[in-house]
Amino acid sequence: MLLRQLEYLVSLARERHFARAAAACYVSQPSLSAAIRRLEHELDVPIVRRGRRYEGLTPEGEVVLAWAHRILAERDALQQELSALRGGLTGTLRLGVVPTALPVASLLTTPFCEHHPRAGVAMESLSSAEITHGLTEFELDAAMTYLDDDTLRHVRRLPLYEERYVLLTPVDGPLGGAARARWSQAAALPLCLLNSRMRNRRIIDECFAADGATAAPAIESDSVAGLYAHLPGGRWSSVISHAWLHMFGVPDRMRVVPLEGPAHGPRVGLVVANSEPQSVLADALLKVARQAGVRDALDELLRTYLKQS
Repeated sequence: MLLRQLEYLVSLARERHFARAAAACYVSQPSLSAAIRRLEHELDVPIVRRGRRYEGLTPEGEVVLAWAHRILAERDALQQELSALRGGLTGTLRLGVVPTALPVASLLTTPFCEHHPRAGVAMESLSSAEITHGLTEFELDAAMTYLDDDTLRHVRRLPLYEERYVLLTPVDGPLGGAARARWSQAAALPLCLLNSRMRNRRIIDECFAADGATAAPAIESDSVAGLYAHLPGGRWSSVISHAWLHMFGVPDRMRVVPLEGPAHGPRVGLVVANSEPQSVLADALLKVARQAGVRDALDELLRTYLKQS
């Protein structure tokens, strides 16, 4: 059994298509198919349910896939540990990040690369469900996500910051001169918010509801960047997480207004799988994160913008 055969199987299970799996592995489709058939022959079990197209894995194939993930993770952990002994970590840290935490990911990835210049980071914007799957299947080394996610099991958690929600509104708008605002007042503004599929939006909707209001945004986006793209110009307001100020700041002729309500939102943190083998790269990121002071940096940033308002 060759490790390459296991890599092909993992790619096929992920892509669910022979041609795409072959392309992801930089081999021809016949080569990938032949390697998996050889793996079936060597293990003496059917692995792939075949028809005119890929139809999934057999029960035996699911067992082989689970072991393939573990064996390849063991291989990666061995390489990482040996590289550390040879004078510094090498390899690529696979980091999943929920979209609303992307604006602050650099507070971890930059010091990580400074501490480990021979290592790299491959960062993906993923949903909470995709992060859970990626950690379980050894496809991610670590993730930045909401720590109260019930689907996260068997992980180590390191809190980074609590989301704080503020109103971003035009200086010449109805609330442009307010010292503070109620959620119900914000709901009456022309709003641009994340869409309802996003965890952040569902949390914000709960805050509106707690003040007896319902937000009806005219513009909805599936990314923070898309939301911010609509704010310059003085027409739209938005309720944002203070963490987004790190990357996007405050557009011209807009100001930050505190919202009355909970002082803190849900916790965002770093999670790594609490299983063997342990990722040396993930452990290195945890060490960096403990020293990064993410919460203090974001709170100080918010205080700076509030003073300017």
